[in-house]
Amino acid sequence: MIEERLLNEIQLKMIAWRRHLHRHPELSYQEKNTAEFVATTLRMLGIEVQTNFGGGYGVVASLKGELPGRKIALRADMDALPIHDEKQCEYTSEVKGVMHACGHDGHTAILLGVATYFSDHRSELRGELIFIFQPAEEVCPGGAQGMIKGGVLQGVDVIYGLHLWTPLPVGTIGSAAGPFMAAADEFFIDIIGKGGHGGIPHVTIDSIVAGSALVMQLQSIVSRSVDPLLPAVVTVGTIKGGTAQNVIAEKCQISGTVRTFDEETRGHIRQRIESMAALTAQAYGAEATIDYVMGYPPLVNDANEVERFFNVALKMYATECVQILPKLMPAEDFAYYVQQVPGCFMFIGAGNKDRGMDYPHHHALFDFDETAMLDGLKMLVAMVESHTL
Repeated sequence: MIEERLLNEIQLKMIAWRRHLHRHPELSYQEKNTAEFVATTLRMLGIEVQTNFGGGYGVVASLKGELPGRKIALRADMDALPIHDEKQCEYTSEVKGVMHACGHDGHTAILLGVATYFSDHRSELRGELIFIFQPAEEVCPGGAQGMIKGGVLQGVDVIYGLHLWTPLPVGTIGSAAGPFMAAADEFFIDIIGKGGHGGIPHVTIDSIVAGSALVMQLQSIVSRSVDPLLPAVVTVGTIKGGTAQNVIAEKCQISGTVRTFDEETRGHIRQRIESMAALTAQAYGAEATIDYVMGYPPLVNDANEVERFFNVALKMYATECVQILPKLMPAEDFAYYVQQVPGCFMFIGAGNKDRGMDYPHHHALFDFDETAMLDGLKMLVAMVESHTL
């Protein structure tokens, strides 16, 4: 266990780091200053650092212990979102239209805190720690693939990551084995008809009518084409077409997202959407073109590492504070790491309704209880140290 004095010292540092990052957020693929801040902080700890890793602004640090052991990777994400910060507090974003609305500033601060702890405990550290500060988690294709191609997992035995999560109250933690977070794919469909006068429809091909029919058809995929025991979502997010009330639109555009937890269902839904788009458009005399973007795969936690997580957590927290979480439809490119090596992605409760810190992620008023960073720090340290048992 980390001594209380050291915990308090690191907590003060994590709060300062987090608030600095929150005031100075950077979008995906633009995290230059964030990466420089992280690298500078790590070098001050005497830790070996590589910058511009993975073809972007990735930062990788290596810390070798004085005892033999495993090579363990810990990952945090660094990017912010294109959302205007509407909070009124001392650390409100100073960048117009950009804010940390998902907790990545906290993730970065936590991992810097873990690095601080182990930099002072090298003599007790077994093996080697790899600290991964990843850019571009929020935007596909994401930063994880570049980090992996750059060799960040070379020789790594296991990897851990976490997410501060306001739907969970502060003081609670959780995870789950197997498929845990969904694959997230996107589709963009253009229905091409023949435009014309709204009063002379018989010489036109109405793309909006065809598009509307397709929207309704897509709703049947999950209910009638997917095993009801397998969770899946098909959501149409936009439908756009037309220029005036008396003009029949030549083009209608539809876009949406698909969430699944296994590759077979994922591929099946793609095939159904592509087939429905073509055949529905054809039924109305129109044509359809589709751009289907395969996003992050399902995040599948290793069963043994999740068992380790619960064993560790139950030694530190009351039973009611440690939860087996349900599957989550949001996606995470941490999924790519656990495709390569065993790992566990865990959720740290960060919501505090009494303090108004219970807004959903990606909300303009999003904030989290900073005491949750202590829970994140303690869990990552304990997961690393569990390998010495």
